[in-house]
Amino acid sequence: MNLKSLLKDTAIYGLSSIVGRFLNYLLVPLYTYRIAAESGGYGIVTNLYAYTALFLALLTFGMETTLFRFSNKDGEDSAMVYGTSLRLVGGVALAFIALVLILLRPISAAMGYALHPEYIGCMAVIVAMDAFQAIMFSRLRQQRKALKFMCLKFAFIIPNILLNLFIFLLMPSLFGRMPELESLYVNMDYGVGLIFFVNLICTSLVFIGFSSELKGLRIGFDRKLAGRMLKYTWPLLILSLVGILNQVADKILFPFLMPGAEGKVQLGIYGACVKIAMIMSLLTQAFRYAYEPIVFNSSRDKNSPETLSEGMTYFVMFALLAFLAVMTYMPILKHFIQPGYWEGLGVIPIVMMAEIFMGVYFNLSFWYKLSDQTHWGAIISAIGASVMILVNVFFVPRIGYYACAWGGLAGYGTAMLLSYILGQKKYPIRYDLKTISIFTILAAAIFALSESIRKGFADISPILLMAIDTTFLLLFCAAIFLKLRKQLRK
Repeated sequence: MNLKSLLKDTAIYGLSSIVGRFLNYLLVPLYTYRIAAESGGYGIVTNLYAYTALFLALLTFGMETTLFRFSNKDGEDSAMVYGTSLRLVGGVALAFIALVLILLRPISAAMGYALHPEYIGCMAVIVAMDAFQAIMFSRLRQQRKALKFMCLKFAFIIPNILLNLFIFLLMPSLFGRMPELESLYVNMDYGVGLIFFVNLICTSLVFIGFSSELKGLRIGFDRKLAGRMLKYTWPLLILSLVGILNQVADKILFPFLMPGAEGKVQLGIYGACVKIAMIMSLLTQAFRYAYEPIVFNSSRDKNSPETLSEGMTYFVMFALLAFLAVMTYMPILKHFIQPGYWEGLGVIPIVMMAEIFMGVYFNLSFWYKLSDQTHWGAIISAIGASVMILVNVFFVPRIGYYACAWGGLAGYGTAMLLSYILGQKKYPIRYDLKTISIFTILAAAIFALSESIRKGFADISPILLMAIDTTFLLLFCAAIFLKLRKQLRK
């Protein structure tokens, strides 16, 4: 694998993903400082976006990966693969919108939003448009148009930030002159509901930049090709659903496991703190966007197993670096959320380790994707999701949102181990376990030493403590550089 090429694409995708989401993270302090923890308003945001993530996985039904796989298959027309994918996902998205709008009131009541069915209708339209756009974004990745990908991501991010700033900072100052605005603000749970409608507006704006990709609808629809693609993708649908359940089931189940106002308050605290831990998922996503096309494009080469092995090593090293960086600068990062939410900061290292496990599992998943044995992915992910859900069901009523963090760790850990064991039997890859183990032990030692100093010297200056932690972090960076210096020279 060309490490420089991977790093270049990861940097571009990272700019749209990591930097873009970081800009969106600037909304987290806005939300948490303007929406009091005890109001439970941020719990509503956390809950509904969890549903959105789940239904997005349902509506894309694995067609992103399927698009990559069939576009690089011998004898397949890449353009027809794209056109067929676009029509399949578009048709399902339209059917979803129609179904939700017809049954809007009973669905809203079942979800606990009988007083605000407009929230559910709005989110349904958003998730349908996101699913359709996901195929066009995948087309950009497949064609290695990383720059356009980045620009279109920012076409959503920047207006979204500006409109949210208007709602929570400027709009309240206009209430005296425009009482109808105040009435709207109050009726929408003091601005919480307006967050969803802003999302709808910004998602719609992105379609303007997809003018050339929308021409894919003219390509046509190949029924036989669609049949082959659906046969390949149905296990990926299950895989995607149970995979996303590992990420959002805790936030969906929480209001049912801990009902009432207290449940929304705790969910809001957990959701706010998890936003800090999500730095790890940003790294994973940026790496995936760059890495997945490389793997599928090289899948015909005899060096593909070597590519997978190298990719795993790179991911683990940089994921551990991200973990240590977040924990090192937690005294600064915690200010991204209002102090009323700080009681949940203890879940962050647990959630970040769960995200590392998820990233490793993603890297392991190529054995069944490249060998067309995607049913194994569905089985493994279903077992992992079951473990996570069981932990939540049994322990949320007892220990609250900490059960959500431990459930994610247990679920991803189970899936990761099962995928590795089965993969070595069905599609053996010689991973560099020695290097992975060395860097894992080194990161664990640094984290343990840092925590020991933090707890053993309670009166130590915060600045001195961060200086010590930064030194540890630089040592870890030096170890990565020494390991990769040969690849970087290529």
